Amino acid sequence: MTRLGRALLLVGGLCAAGPAMAQGFTAQQRAEIVTILREALKNDPSILQDAIDALRNYEAQREQEAGRAAVANAREHLLVPGDQVAGNPNGDVTIIEFYDVRCGYCKRLEPVLTRYVADDRNIRRIYKELPILGPASVLGARAVLAARKQGGYEKMREALMKGSPDITMASIQSEAKRLGLDSERLTPDMDDPEIRARIDANMALAQVLGIQGTPALVIGNELIPGAVPVEELRRAVATARAGKG
Repeated sequence: MTRLGRALLLVGGLCAAGPAMAQGFTAQQRAEIVTILREALKNDPSILQDAIDALRNYEAQREQEAGRAAVANAREHLLVPGDQVAGNPNGDVTIIEFYDVRCGYCKRLEPVLTRYVADDRNIRRIYKELPILGPASVLGARAVLAARKQGGYEKMREALMKGSPDITMASIQSEAKRLGLDSERLTPDMDDPEIRARIDANMALAQVLGIQGTPALVIGNELIPGAVPVEELRRAVATARAGKG
C-alpha cells in the first residue's frame, strides 16, 4: 500500500470513529498523515476538489434524509381543512407550496409551477402562506386569506405575486377594487383571528420542517427548497407516483 493510501485509510477510520479515534493517534502518526496529504495535494490538487465534491454530496444526502424525516413526522399537519387548493382536488400527487407573495424566488417559480400543474392534470396543489419577509409580507398574506372569503384567493394572490413588493393597505384596497372584490369587507376580514391563527400555524409547521426560506415544496415525502427547475418537479412527482417518495 502506498503512503497516500495508508494515510487515507487512517483518515477514513478517523472520520468513521470520530473524536475518540482521533485521540488514539500518536503525534508521529498525525504528523505523517499531514505530511503525506500535503504532498499529495501539491502533486494532484484535484484530490481536494474531489474531497469537496464528496463532502457536498454527503451534506446534500443528509439534508434530504432530514427533510424526509421531518415530513414524515409532520404529515398530519401538512393537509388541513381550509387550505386553498388548485389543480386537481383529487390528484394522485400533492404539491404543498410554502410561499411569500413578496419573495423574488417565489415569483420566479410561479410560472414554472403553474404551467407544470396545468400540463399534468392529476396534481393537487396546496398553498401555505409563509410571510417571512417582514410586515408587508404578513399584510399580503392576510389580504390573500381575506380575499378567499369572497372567492378571490387566486385573483388576489396572482395580483400580489405579480405586483410590487411594496405592499400597503392602500395598494391592497386598490387591487381589491380592480379585481371586483368588496374592498370595504376585505379590511375587517383581514383582522379575523382565524387568519392570524392560520399564518401562525404555517410558521410553526415550517419551523418543524426546517424550512429556512421560500419557496419550499413538499412533494410526496420530499422537502424541496428553492425555485427548482421543471425537471426537478417531474422527478419528484414521478418518485411520489412510484410510491418511493
